[in-house]
Amino acid sequence: MTVTTARWTIEEYHRLVETGILDDKRVELLQGIIVDMPPEGMPHAVYCTESVSYLRGLLGNRATVRKAHPVTLQNDSEPEPDIAIVCTPSRQYLAHHPYPSDIFWLIEYASSTLNKDVNKLFTI
Repeated sequence: MTVTTARWTIEEYHRLVETGILDDKRVELLQGIIVDMPPEGMPHAVYCTESVSYLRGLLGNRATVRKAHPVTLQNDSEPEPDIAIVCTPSRQYLAHHPYPSDIFWLIEYASSTLNKDVNKLFTI
């Protein structure tokens, strides 16, 4: 038996988000597939929080440091990296998530999810 998965575009995914269907789920769109995100462990939360605080202090107003928010990498992928350093002003992201041209640096903390995380961020 052949299994075929349904692929979603960014626009279709955003419509799902707007309807509230995904409100109680931690998911991200990776290469057209809606993927469950594992729960965040305590060390992961601490490392991310400390890093965000450090980077915001270091960068000031020169860039925006976003914690666990989507970035749009292509027409079918919208991962949520642990930290994204992106262009200012932040208000431009009211209309869209940061695109590759807006991104300075993506940071992903991983141990058990390393393979998935590397593939989601670097298959542009």
